[in-house]
Amino acid sequence: MLPELTKHITKKNILIALFTTFLITLVVGALNIQQNVAYASGDVKLNTIYHVYLDDVHIGPVNDKEAVETAIETAIEQETKQREDAYTLGVKQDVTFVKETAFQLTDQTESTIEQVEDALEIDVEATALQFDGETVGYFKDQEAIDTLLFNYQKQYVSEDVLNELSADESDEKQVVRDNVVIKDVTFSRPVETSTSVVSEDDLLSVDEGLRLLEKGTLTDKIHTVQTGDTLFSIVKQYDLTLDQLLDINSDLTESSVLQLDQEINVTAYAPFVDVVVKQEKQVEEVIKFETIVEETDALYKGETRTITEGSDGAKDVTYDMELVNGKVTTKEVIESTVTKEVVNKTIEKGTKVIPSRGTGDFSWPAVGGYLSSSYGPRWGSFHKGIDIARPSNRNIIASDNGVVEKISYDAGGYGHYLVVNHNNGYKTLYAHLSNISVNVGQTVPKGAVLGTMGSTGRSTGIHLHFEVLKNGSNINPATVLY
Repeated sequence: MLPELTKHITKKNILIALFTTFLITLVVGALNIQQNVAYASGDVKLNTIYHVYLDDVHIGPVNDKEAVETAIETAIEQETKQREDAYTLGVKQDVTFVKETAFQLTDQTESTIEQVEDALEIDVEATALQFDGETVGYFKDQEAIDTLLFNYQKQYVSEDVLNELSADESDEKQVVRDNVVIKDVTFSRPVETSTSVVSEDDLLSVDEGLRLLEKGTLTDKIHTVQTGDTLFSIVKQYDLTLDQLLDINSDLTESSVLQLDQEINVTAYAPFVDVVVKQEKQVEEVIKFETIVEETDALYKGETRTITEGSDGAKDVTYDMELVNGKVTTKEVIESTVTKEVVNKTIEKGTKVIPSRGTGDFSWPAVGGYLSSSYGPRWGSFHKGIDIARPSNRNIIASDNGVVEKISYDAGGYGHYLVVNHNNGYKTLYAHLSNISVNVGQTVPKGAVLGTMGSTGRSTGIHLHFEVLKNGSNINPATVLY
């Protein structure tokens, strides 16, 4: 038991000793800190120094940042004197200072300034033109950019209109030219500018900037194959090489056969920015007349007659329009006034069915006239019809309902002639016509105009030679005419 008790007491004493030592250390440390702080605040003066950075590179410390700024200004002045151009110069790097509180001032000020002077990149201070954050180019100053943008807009809007809009300080700007009210001229993307220091070689003149804006930038597009397209015509259209086209279309080779409506990846130049014009325009427009067709059984099928002639109307229309690069993209009617009423054309269309079978009652095949030669023997031959001459007009009329069976020309006999089949065993023949106004296969009603009386073929003067055939044989027309 005694050894175990001794062992237990020893461990306890050791723990007590360790804890006591820890407490004493804390107390002594606290007293020392308090003495040091009191000493520093009472007897030591703290100083401010500055660490100089060019972009993210630490150059060194200085006691006075104004000395660095003066050195930079002096360096810019010296560089300006050495150059013969009239550009404003600046430092390409961002110069920043980081403040530090220290017990002592630095003895590196001079060396730091020398290092700054050696590391400085001095070049032309320029104004960057940006569209929606995208930098297009660098220009001498803001005035150059203003001139560029004005000249770019001037391609789509006249100079005097732009000047008037610029001078108008009212909330509702507008310029009136003839029948157009121009309300605004803007760009399709936000225009921004910022100051940068760049090489003189990077500066663009106003003319160079204008050509750049006109050309635009390459963008991805899809070409849909049309009739006649080949790989070579496509690369020519988009100013590409064949290798470039194949690179962006992995499924194509030089020997590929293109299919209609096939989609091909291409690149094409698109404007950096569009000129957007908002305007109102008043125009006079024609109101085209409509043709109204009314059916009537007073006319045979295929016949028409005009009841009312059509006449176009007119109206004044005011459009609210938006033009992008000179082309109309939206157009909305905001006012329309009719200045002349339209008159529609009215036509009657026949519905009466023309019977193709004759009635058997034959009418006189001319408009008046007299029988100048009868049926029968004549001049040593047989006259197979009758001749009718001196009508009141020269229209030749269908003697009965039927179908035009034949139209022909016989130089030594009938001249221009036609045959109508009456589909009841009868046919009629009309000869020596100057012209024919029907077609083979056409159904003609009794009284329809077939052509014009003439003197074609073997004829001694203007007249109609008229024949009637029954079951294929000629009969005397006088026996059936009334």
